[in-house]
Amino acid sequence: MCKVTFKIPEHVGNGAAMAHVVGEFNDWSTSATPMKRLKKGAFSTTLELEKGRSYQFRYLLDGSRWENDPDADDFLRTPFGNSYNSVIRL
Repeated sequence: MCKVTFKIPEHVGNGAAMAHVVGEFNDWSTSATPMKRLKKGAFSTTLELEKGRSYQFRYLLDGSRWENDPDADDFLRTPFGNSYNSVIRL
């Protein structure tokens, strides 16, 4: 297992009241993995994930706004139109 910190930068999270990380590691649950809001508007959470895998994920802000991680290892097109998921490789 490997500890991974997911962080939404201030310029992306600023103005949001809440955020969740949503991905393959939590069965794409929009409520299972809330993130902690930091002082200047960023959000963060740390998860333990299995090494040797890659995971697709996105951030959900205020229950309606989807954002990608600007520091992701890759981006893959979703099956839902012209959007992309962030990818992390461990």
